[in-house]
Amino acid sequence: MVQFDDINRAYERVRGHIHRTPVLTSRTLNRWVGGELYFKCENFQRGGAFKFRGALNAVLMLSDAEAARGVVTHSSGNHGGALALAARERGIPAHVVLPRDAVGMKRQAVLEYGGFVVPCDPDLGARQATAAQVTEQTGAILVHPYDDARVIAGQGTVGLEVIEQVQGLDMLIAPVGGGGLLSGIAVAVASRAPRVALMGAEPAEADDARRSLLSGERLPSENPRTIADGLRAGLGTLTFPILQRYVGEIITAREDTIVESMRMLWERMKIVVEPSAAVALAALKERPDLARGRRIGVVLTGGNVDLARLPWQHGVEASTGS
Repeated sequence: MVQFDDINRAYERVRGHIHRTPVLTSRTLNRWVGGELYFKCENFQRGGAFKFRGALNAVLMLSDAEAARGVVTHSSGNHGGALALAARERGIPAHVVLPRDAVGMKRQAVLEYGGFVVPCDPDLGARQATAAQVTEQTGAILVHPYDDARVIAGQGTVGLEVIEQVQGLDMLIAPVGGGGLLSGIAVAVASRAPRVALMGAEPAEADDARRSLLSGERLPSENPRTIADGLRAGLGTLTFPILQRYVGEIITAREDTIVESMRMLWERMKIVVEPSAAVALAALKERPDLARGRRIGVVLTGGNVDLARLPWQHGVEASTGS
């Protein structure tokens, strides 16, 4: 299991390369959910998402001999762009397996950062199989998007920053897909601020993490149909036991509430966030009993959105592919 010292070392390793992203507030959104919200804006991170922290930590931890072989991953988009950017920082090649239905600007980001895009069918099995083929063909080092201790430790640096930036939090909530971000944050916060309750948020149409914690066993993500493309993955073998140990509850949000929350963040806070980033706010909107009267840190995970396909212009059905 990833330890607090791993996250501290990761922060020392990456802090000269990443942005210490701001925490913003909104009186309107406070009234909307009934609590005091502090938004950790990873949409302002390099690469447009928190993923750069974990990808960079993994790349910087490679030996010179390993780095010379390059890196490979599979991704819905943000981790792929982050790994390509991290690889460019070190001057090594990056091979990124992306589903054919990935958001166009996320694919373009991989290419602009110098990565090689390998297309695959839009399901996790195809992603994994294609990444294994690329690894065998190139000899590159696999950097898993979330089930990698180096990646988890890098993502945990979000937790280190937010508890320094906001004093007296009652709760910290972050979206969960594969669980790399939430598990890293959980280790950091449980060590530095153990009184802070840790919560996860996911789409109701992709609620495998919630079901996994309730059942006590890691359950697969079964054909999720959600606009939150970054949250369609299932929990990993490393992330699941961390969430079991530290996270009190995972709450969900309907697709229409996710879209409404995304639009509220754009209109009221004047910031660009993608659907996955709005899920934590949406889940709090649907559970006002959790938010009422509390000081809550909310992680906005990224801002890589296709501006030509905004959900309030085209409808949730078009955006989820259903």
